[in-house]
Amino acid sequence: MRAEIQHLVEETKQSVGLLRRHLDWDTAQRRLAELNAQAEDPNLWNDAEAAQKIMRERTSLEEQISAVKRLGQELDDAITLIELGEAEEDEATIKEGEEAIRALQAEAARRQVETLLSGEADANDTYVEVHSGAGGTESQDWANMLQRMYARWAERRKYKVELLEITDGEEAGIKSATLLIKGHNAYGWLKTESGVHRLVRISPYDSNARRHTSFASVWVYPVVDDRINIEVKESDCRIDTFRSSGAGGQHVNTTDSAVRITHIPSGIVVACQQERSQHKNRATAWNMLRARLYEAELKKREEKASAEAAAKTDIGWGHQIRSYVLQPYQMVKDLRTGTQSTAPQDVLDGDLDPFMEASLAQRVYGGGAEVEDID
Repeated sequence: MRAEIQHLVEETKQSVGLLRRHLDWDTAQRRLAELNAQAEDPNLWNDAEAAQKIMRERTSLEEQISAVKRLGQELDDAITLIELGEAEEDEATIKEGEEAIRALQAEAARRQVETLLSGEADANDTYVEVHSGAGGTESQDWANMLQRMYARWAERRKYKVELLEITDGEEAGIKSATLLIKGHNAYGWLKTESGVHRLVRISPYDSNARRHTSFASVWVYPVVDDRINIEVKESDCRIDTFRSSGAGGQHVNTTDSAVRITHIPSGIVVACQQERSQHKNRATAWNMLRARLYEAELKKREEKASAEAAAKTDIGWGHQIRSYVLQPYQMVKDLRTGTQSTAPQDVLDGDLDPFMEASLAQRVYGGGAEVEDID
């Protein structure tokens, strides 16, 4: 077996071993047996809420155990395939086995990162808000690019994306937008993206072709499911209705269907204009507000809450978490972890996993020194 493939085999075995230890293998299998027995109890659904909790835990644990077993078995099969190919001097068989090992190593590494997603709301769907900073058309165009980037990232993962609210810029781009991204661990993956993002490029809106620096902020918060009870007093809120913006025909110009809710004690503002029905938009906006208040409470439990709040209040220099430089060279750099990419177009097309993985690892394991920004 070639040295490169042998190294990948050892990496994959190590990752599978770490996954087993993370699960606490023997305990996990005993717990799954208990859950299977409870699921067969005919009285289980007498308490629907408790039953749903049991079934969610069972499904999650069953998937994790099955994945670890499958990875181990498929790795053994791939090794056997290579050994068979080497014995028969069959290059096609050897290549097939090597490709299988590369795919298994990538999957094992991804699942190892997913073990970091153990927060209270990490498995939930998520809202992603994008807001342009100062700078008019430039920053509004940048906000639009970020909105597209997160939508493309979600599509790569086969997540469902819904545009809940958008406020167009005066000439181009957007002032703000809110995406709802639905998929397992959507919030867990995206939560480290909250902060200010900086773009450096030659402006397509500058006739003198000068370099411009633009800023936009991203705010990520989890969808609150029925298991989490967040009480919001209507007397603490101001509700406004307005006409939807953007394409939509006569309805957009004639009906005040969009809804904005301001939570006065916290200053949190949410808006929804997705549906033609004001009633539906109002219900969605209330859900968004509950999610924002829940996310605010989660942030209070984290040591970095104050720094993230500061980043949210000032969309400008000194608060950015990541810089994207398109001219005169190509570079994306995360200022928390030092993670870099020399292919910014790939990043803007949704290739964000290396940045998210590094940020998640830093949150869980700590570490990381001050990272210098790029010009």
